[in-house]
Amino acid sequence: MKNYVITIARGFGSGGKQIGMALSKELGIPCYESQILSMASDYSGIKKEKFVEVDEKLRGIHLLNKLTIAPDTDYIVGPTEKSFTSDVNLYNIQAQIIRELAKIQSCIIIGKCANHILRNYKNVVSVYIEAPRSACVDSIVNLLDVSSDEANKMIYQTDRYRADYYKYYTGGEDWTNPVLYDMTLNSDRIGRDKCVPLIIAYLKIKLGRDVFHNLEA
Repeated sequence: MKNYVITIARGFGSGGKQIGMALSKELGIPCYESQILSMASDYSGIKKEKFVEVDEKLRGIHLLNKLTIAPDTDYIVGPTEKSFTSDVNLYNIQAQIIRELAKIQSCIIIGKCANHILRNYKNVVSVYIEAPRSACVDSIVNLLDVSSDEANKMIYQTDRYRADYYKYYTGGEDWTNPVLYDMTLNSDRIGRDKCVPLIIAYLKIKLGRDVFHNLEA
């Protein structure tokens, strides 16, 4: 096995992105989040703003019909077709970028339904990171300098649109279901800094000697 991928799904305020960046530094591999949107734009020629508008959230008719699921296809339509800039096609383009990354390099991917997209890849470790609401509120208050009430509202709204997005594009799966992941971590209980060596330890256990030499301290 020449490369590996760590996917991180995260509750808003749980520190998932911070943990992903710390893993990136420790392992010496890139961490992708918003960069996926830029890469999808470069790949397709569609303006980045289009991808930002649907970044882990539903809109318009998809939001109204969130109990339905997206078409069961990963086919990317061409620029001459009417649905080229449809929400489903924008998702499929991002999914294609994620699959290509998983084939060619070791990396960390945050959000974007990456654990679902790469569910059949043997070189992937998927992690879900969450924390109690009070800890998430404190984190958002400190990070964004907002009130506790504002932080609570932001957490509720962000987690809800991420959950709806995940459900829509995965055929009805629950974003927080622990069986969809290799690991589910409470970042408040163990500490964000300790999540990093724990994930690395699991990476060694799951992928074994094929990547072990790359993870020696």
